[in-house]
Amino acid sequence: MAREARNRQLIAEVISRPIILTSGDGGRAGVDRKYADGLGNVKNVPDRADFDPFPWHSMAVWILTQMKRWGYIKGEVDYRQIAEKVFMVTDARKHMAELEMKAPARSYAKFKVMGKEFDPAKPDAYLASFAIRKAA
Repeated sequence: MAREARNRQLIAEVISRPIILTSGDGGRAGVDRKYADGLGNVKNVPDRADFDPFPWHSMAVWILTQMKRWGYIKGEVDYRQIAEKVFMVTDARKHMAELEMKAPARSYAKFKVMGKEFDPAKPDAYLASFAIRKAA
């Protein structure tokens, strides 16, 4: 499974192919948990990032909040409608079952990101909790 540490090198190799990623490190920084911090230091943070192959609708909602936060989306957003049209949970469940993997029963879940709990049922409240955002 993708979340297992023993599979991280293979994942890094697959996602760093030029058609998917073209950055200098080929995406290994996030997967290996070792990265340059932009200040001349190399950090090694074992719990920095994780990989979950399931297309969580709640993650799609979070991505939309960030797009709205930085001005890529304006006005009212029907987060659930967009998330459910873009993240194909039914297909993922089917393919996971073919691989004998257990898919989550629900596609919306709370999670922590950027030090804050994200509740997909309250995306605008989460968005409003940030002092830093694109100037209007």
